[in-house]
Amino acid sequence: MTRLSVNLNKVALLRNQRDVGYPSLLETARMVLGAGAAGITVHPRPDERHIRKSDVPELAAFIAEVNSPFPSFMLSESQKGNIEYNIEGYPDEDFMALVLNNKCHQVTLVPDDPNQKTSDHGWDIPARRDYLKDIVSRLKQAGRRVSLFIDPVPAMAVMAAEINADRVELYTGPYAQNPKRLSDYVQTAQAAKQAGIGINAGHDLNLDNLARFVAAIPDCEEVSIGHAITADALTMGWRGAVSAYLSAIQYGQKNKAA
Repeated sequence: MTRLSVNLNKVALLRNQRDVGYPSLLETARMVLGAGAAGITVHPRPDERHIRKSDVPELAAFIAEVNSPFPSFMLSESQKGNIEYNIEGYPDEDFMALVLNNKCHQVTLVPDDPNQKTSDHGWDIPARRDYLKDIVSRLKQAGRRVSLFIDPVPAMAVMAAEINADRVELYTGPYAQNPKRLSDYVQTAQAAKQAGIGINAGHDLNLDNLARFVAAIPDCEEVSIGHAITADALTMGWRGAVSAYLSAIQYGQKNKAA
């Protein structure tokens, strides 16, 4: 079953518009997990335009409490002790200190320039092979699962496995813009599976395209969704939005490609 991780960046962006402390990231995390999400994603950037450094340890402590034997709110049996915290970002030393000093389950490495509005391309692994191999090694020694953000190129998935990453996250922006490119993702997922590496996906997935993506790539272990689900929550509420995305995932799984 593909797991849903809710990215809280856009909630943090709204919070940062006023110095009043709301909407609360912790309260939002509580709502989305209470609605059935499997995890929380954050992507801190150097300018702290949304997620702040101080948010990272607060959310780490919250997730640790949620995964304790006696969490502060009700979870389903499948969620108990199984909620994940995913931190994305470019692996400069500030980011590395953040993810090494705060407990998280997965670190997703993204090749972002500090001035980018949002992630818009995957790693050129051949050009950064030695650098990435060292970063992956450091993170894995600290017990972090490591995912590399890649374009839908089969060779990149194979190279990610060669430098010992645990997973790749397929950059799905091009798919959202042109659904005819889905075959590129299927081929990349097949290459990843053959190389023995797990598959995540994220960026511009929404209620119009998520089920089709999951049906085509049922081995996708996690989708990380922030912008679209936050926009949908404005009309549906968080419980309704999370439920709708989980239903889309379930529909895709039931109608998976042969």
